[in-house]
Amino acid sequence: RFQPKTLIPIYGSSHFLSPELQSTTAFQCRRSSFVSEMRRSAFKGNMLRLLRNEIQYELERSPPSQPLAEVNGFKVDERPGEQWISLEKKFGENEEIKVEVTMFDGSAPVGKSGDKNSQLGEEIQLHITLIVSIFKEESNQVLEFICSAWPDALDIDKVYLRERAKMPRLPYTGPPFRELDDELQDSLYEFLGERGIDDSLCSSLHKYMNYKDKAEYIRWMRSVKSTIEEGA
Repeated sequence: RFQPKTLIPIYGSSHFLSPELQSTTAFQCRRSSFVSEMRRSAFKGNMLRLLRNEIQYELERSPPSQPLAEVNGFKVDERPGEQWISLEKKFGENEEIKVEVTMFDGSAPVGKSGDKNSQLGEEIQLHITLIVSIFKEESNQVLEFICSAWPDALDIDKVYLRERAKMPRLPYTGPPFRELDDELQDSLYEFLGERGIDDSLCSSLHKYMNYKDKAEYIRWMRSVKSTIEEGA
């Protein structure tokens, strides 16, 4: 007269559930999984919405222009996705000039009066690093300058020689540039100026880097958006 209920074991447990309880447990598991999936979907949708809005805002605020093929007579390699651009040109019959240019990599406070020592109403000047390589086609020697490019001025930081074929791990880069004889400093500035590496180039590079900074930011957001859409 008494019909015992069938008990179904649950793996990993010594307890048994009746068919009714097992059905309830399975439903709760499915519900929990469904809720988790809904949360993930909502989180992903929110991220994509924020990225789309930010991309649209940047494009509408100031639409990016086409990158320049030349800057002050230098051919430009934009190097998309990198924090550098490359410049190059020939000078004279057999001299080549190559310049590696960073994006904005530092800043310095400047008082509104123009006095860098002023502590009142400080503004910021952005900094760009230039690595200038100058060599003759038939020579293995490279004369290299490390320079700071400010919005309206060029500062030479280091001058040294190296071989084209290889770069020593710890090259001797000479004394600090500002410790050199003043006349020698002036002549090295003139040497670079004759080759188009001067205050005017710095001004042009700052304008170019404003473009690149925005273009790279939009490219980065689009890449993140695309990766999220693909389900990463």
